[in-house]
Amino acid sequence: MDSTILAGPLLRRANSERLVFWLASREALNFRLCLPGRDPLPFSGDGHRQLRVGESCFIQLLDLRLDDPLPTDTHLPYDLQWCRVNEPHWQGMADWGGELCYQGESLPALVIRERLDSLLHGSCRKPHHAAPDGLVAADDWLAERHRQPRQRPALMMMSGDQIYADDVAGPMLTAIHQLIEVLGLYDEQLEGALVADSAELFASPLNYYRRNELLPDTRANVPLQKRFFEGARKPIFTTSSAANHLITLAEVLAMYLLVWSPVPWRLLPDDRPRLDGKLAERYQHERDRLAAFVDGLPAVRRLLANLPSLMIFDDHDVTDDWNLTAAWEESAYGHPFSRRIIGNALAGYLICQGWGNDPDAFAGEPLERLQAWSQDPTGAYQDRLIDSLLAFDGWQYQLDTKPRLLVLDTRTRRWRSESNFSRPSGLMDWEALTELQGEMLHQESVVVVSPTPVFGVKLIEVIQKIFTWLGKPLLVDAENWMAHKGTANVILNIFRHARTPANYVILSGDVHYSFMYDIRLRHRGGEPHIWQITSSGIKNEFPRRLLDVLDRLNRWLYAPRSPLNWFTRRRRLRITPHSPVAASKGERLLNRAGIGHVRFNEQGEPVCVQQITHEGVVDFLEPVDSLKPGLSARPDREADQS
Repeated sequence: MDSTILAGPLLRRANSERLVFWLASREALNFRLCLPGRDPLPFSGDGHRQLRVGESCFIQLLDLRLDDPLPTDTHLPYDLQWCRVNEPHWQGMADWGGELCYQGESLPALVIRERLDSLLHGSCRKPHHAAPDGLVAADDWLAERHRQPRQRPALMMMSGDQIYADDVAGPMLTAIHQLIEVLGLYDEQLEGALVADSAELFASPLNYYRRNELLPDTRANVPLQKRFFEGARKPIFTTSSAANHLITLAEVLAMYLLVWSPVPWRLLPDDRPRLDGKLAERYQHERDRLAAFVDGLPAVRRLLANLPSLMIFDDHDVTDDWNLTAAWEESAYGHPFSRRIIGNALAGYLICQGWGNDPDAFAGEPLERLQAWSQDPTGAYQDRLIDSLLAFDGWQYQLDTKPRLLVLDTRTRRWRSESNFSRPSGLMDWEALTELQGEMLHQESVVVVSPTPVFGVKLIEVIQKIFTWLGKPLLVDAENWMAHKGTANVILNIFRHARTPANYVILSGDVHYSFMYDIRLRHRGGEPHIWQITSSGIKNEFPRRLLDVLDRLNRWLYAPRSPLNWFTRRRRLRITPHSPVAASKGERLLNRAGIGHVRFNEQGEPVCVQQITHEGVVDFLEPVDSLKPGLSARPDREADQS
């Protein structure tokens, strides 16, 4: 099979007047798009951004503005064709993209929905986790309805941790380094590190499972890795590892290609590093898990070519506990090596995720810095790019759909604790929250994407608060909307504002389990009506026994009449959990990898909430059209009164 196209196309934004695609190729190419009943439409000028990131690797952002709008709710096969520069022969998708088509089809197809009446959403896709890949389940689900335009979701929202830059399996790191060599991805000098450059890093005996030993010390002679990756050991919740943390920009870019496409894997030799004892056993165990992940990549690539996808970062896209406290920021950004590690991950996010979310947002300085580095990939230009990205405040974005979709940046515009730098920062600062409220004014309904749930499991939030009191917030990822008084008060006041929407749907991920809350303000006649819908993870799960215990304790300690409810910031709210249909023992939290599906009525209210898994579809809110007229799925009888 032709390997000129390494990854993609990913269909990113799609409306009647504009189509945006992302892909990666092994050489510079020209592109055009063929749609039914239209002449071929070339990508040119600002509509074709071609970024060279290696000797044989080009990232392509194709942005097509249409003078003649496309029809909505219509099945539209498309043929994205390419030709080599100065060569007139066009290669159609029949030549290179056969695995992107559903059974019985000769081309992939898009559907532009008139309303945002349905979407898929999820987060947390760790390649070497034992859970099956939720994107493969999503592809199977879409395959059953891809020819029914009104049954297809408007888009898929990936709300964080699309890669795990900080938790990398040994065999994945091997594949990353092999791909870097095959494609000639750019080398990199490393200031302030124990190794001079990327070549010395890759040759180091500490390259596999010992990278934490390469991390620098702070001026106070405290190992930066103890602070920078302090969240890597979390006995209460999850376990992650900094031992194979990605460092260079080439590593980050290679990982994106490897998690989105099977093509790069086909280019790699079947080699492995020399490891002894337990590390060799660990490597083989991870290799077996990755084999199943790679087997699913053709389905993942097909899904991403047929369904528009939007994305936003969370911590693992960069590093665990990213910007959790002001003290963490002070340590991490105060050393050139750790600053480079963070900056490289953020640059990788821009190139592979952020750019396609909202191309117009990066048209100024970020894109200029990126192009300058591409043309001269030296340390000076890389540092200027990173400085620009660390100062950039436009990662959030919106879609003017009905209902309006608002995607939040809860990582870079933090409300820092001025009294104690070791306390968790608020997920958004006052200025960012004010802008958010402005986007909501005079809207009848909105869908808000917050990577971390605004309304989470109270017992877990209390445990996080206890560790914060003990001065150890990094040990338990103590980042939730209620952890910072200022942020909590402002977001709750936004919900109570008289001119903000009557219906809010909040979509979240992050926590590695799924749940649904129905939320109303007390003494306000039922408005506004808020739904917290969380789907996580796509390929990750919570420790099963621990989650069962926490779920049960939460139900006992925060029962409707429990006095503990009055010690929470949510005491003015009536919160009603929706248990998964057919859940046993009163379970409210679903611990099953997959992808969430939500369908909305014309008022922006959810009328169907599901988790699509390899074991089948689990309902939190049964589809209204399957119920008797005037009824909705029954929530738990006992409502959380806090």
